Amino acid sequence: MPNNLPKTIVFITGTFIGNNCWDEWKLDFESQGYKCLAPSWPHKNGSPEELRNKHPVSAIASNRLDGLTEYFADIANALPEKPILIGHSLGGLIVQLLLLRGIGAAGIAIHSFPPVGIRSFHFSFLKAVWPALGFFSSSRKTYMIPFKKWNQTIANGMDCEERKQSFYKYAIPESKLVFRNLFKLASTIDFKKNHGPLLLISGSRDRIISASLNFDNYKKYKMGNSTTDYMEFKDHNHLVFEYPAWKETADFIHHWLRGLQ
Repeated sequence: MPNNLPKTIVFITGTFIGNNCWDEWKLDFESQGYKCLAPSWPHKNGSPEELRNKHPVSAIASNRLDGLTEYFADIANALPEKPILIGHSLGGLIVQLLLLRGIGAAGIAIHSFPPVGIRSFHFSFLKAVWPALGFFSSSRKTYMIPFKKWNQTIANGMDCEERKQSFYKYAIPESKLVFRNLFKLASTIDFKKNHGPLLLISGSRDRIISASLNFDNYKKYKMGNSTTDYMEFKDHNHLVFEYPAWKETADFIHHWLRGLQ
């Protein structure tokens, strides 16, 4: 590990899944000398099974994007050094937002939810998140992604048993307000503003955040002067937490971080 890089990593979980998704990642990065934190979102303490059994959960339903951003900002700012931030899905967007504020020495956004102004013409994204917006249901109740939807948009490409096991291992209820906030100022990025080194990662088989949507996100940063890199993994779906996808992604992140020294 480069001596001039921080030795602390904060993993930021995305929507629909529990923070246990980072278990293998933590072990891998800790073996390289990092101290790793993977805090759960507010009100999401407990295993995915426990949270599913409590659905609908009004406390989880109250989560909003701006509140989550502040929550992870507080965690990062309380550390003795600026950490490396690694986020997946909505967690990737939070990484982008935090770097914009000078929080984090470097950031890795994996299959990141797009900021305002990028997603307009990506029908696949709108189609994937539309049910979670819950416009015709109470925002005080959580949205629980159906197993069929999980198969189609998150675990696509995996065999039947793998899809089933991944759902029971990771799937949790989610806030509708978080998704509605994606279309508001809370998800705005000033792409011209200087920021810490940022790596955006996509997967060619992701049906929620397509590779083209990730690449559009990356291209916006080319207007600025800060280090911004992009990597697309062939055959990776949105769920990058099963072997070999997680290991391939983690190994590339190690390589990228070494290149920052």
